[in-house]
Amino acid sequence: MTVPSVDAPRSAEAVVQEQLDAYNARDLERFSAVYDERVRVFRPPTVEPAMLGRAALVQFYTKQRFHLLRLHADLIHRTVLGKVIVDHRRISGVNERPFEVVVVYEVAEERIQTVWFFSGR
Repeated sequence: MTVPSVDAPRSAEAVVQEQLDAYNARDLERFSAVYDERVRVFRPPTVEPAMLGRAALVQFYTKQRFHLLRLHADLIHRTVLGKVIVDHRRISGVNERPFEVVVVYEVAEERIQTVWFFSGR
């Protein structure tokens, strides 16, 4: 049995799981730490980024999400394709009723570089 090195880089899946855990804890510092400084967040079909850079992401989650006491994301399904992680999640605590999203994360150098956020609502 091989024991992984303490200094071994985290997998893309581990980075996205850390993001999800921090989201559910509403821990903005831990949440934002897994994003690259130049992160781009897209909300298709719009082709321009909805958020550009970690500062914009922090501002959004500070004002729009992490103050919500019932905020929670349940992972319904995850697909791992190397550095690309696709999560199907159910989000509660934002609206009166939960809603589902599909989020695609591209991870490099242990940071989320690009996000595509698809909402079914």
